[in-house]
Amino acid sequence: MRGAAQGESRAARTLPATLTLILAVLGTEALLRAYAVPAGLIPTPGRVLSALWTARSVLLQDTYTTFVLEALLGFLAGTALGLGLALLVVRFRFLELGLLPYAALFSSIPIVALAPVIVKAVGLDWPSKTVVVAVTVLFPVVVGAVRGLQSAAPLHLDLMHTYAARPEQTFRDVRIPTALPFLFGALKVSSTLALISAIVAEFFGTNGHGLGFRIQIEVGRFGLDVVWAAIVLASIAGMAFFALVSAAEARLLPRRS
Repeated sequence: MRGAAQGESRAARTLPATLTLILAVLGTEALLRAYAVPAGLIPTPGRVLSALWTARSVLLQDTYTTFVLEALLGFLAGTALGLGLALLVVRFRFLELGLLPYAALFSSIPIVALAPVIVKAVGLDWPSKTVVVAVTVLFPVVVGAVRGLQSAAPLHLDLMHTYAARPEQTFRDVRIPTALPFLFGALKVSSTLALISAIVAEFFGTNGHGLGFRIQIEVGRFGLDVVWAAIVLASIAGMAFFALVSAAEARLLPRRS
């Protein structure tokens, strides 16, 4: 009974968005056909769906390269490194003044300025884009994790000190649970930045695969149906990425009343 009720509630939440999407697609198709807009200017949703099917093998390979090899691996690497730096900053307070200002300065560099430098240094293959994503993700994670780890209630910290708890016990039992909401807020932002930075980095050189590369090539060929097909896949990948982080948050954080 409870599972059925939850399923009905989930369906009720997703139904309006699904209907809106269907109506938007049908309305766009009708308008473009009614005004005879050239396909070379704006392709109809029908042509985009046709391109998705016709070029499916290439587009799926592009999506795998951009989403898994570049965005996901870079996200995981940047998150791991960011958490490590955040733990060091909180453990050794002098690092907060010595590291965080430079982290903020480095994070203000636009990705379009940073990506070509990294691609040139690391190479045209996908690892260079993974590095770009890791650098993009790194600093939001550091800032979010440090803010969360430093938000532990002084009363709780004093209690752990009274119990003669070791520093690692205090981190595990007090600081980390307090930091999780801040961390997941940063991870949600970073999941979006990861995919965007991977696609942008592909514009500065690649080995022939990736959604950014496909968009760049097909724009030059006026294959806008394939361009929009790649954009659709990038949007789906971005929503899936965000949903994965949200699912992890729902699993690890207690429900708030």
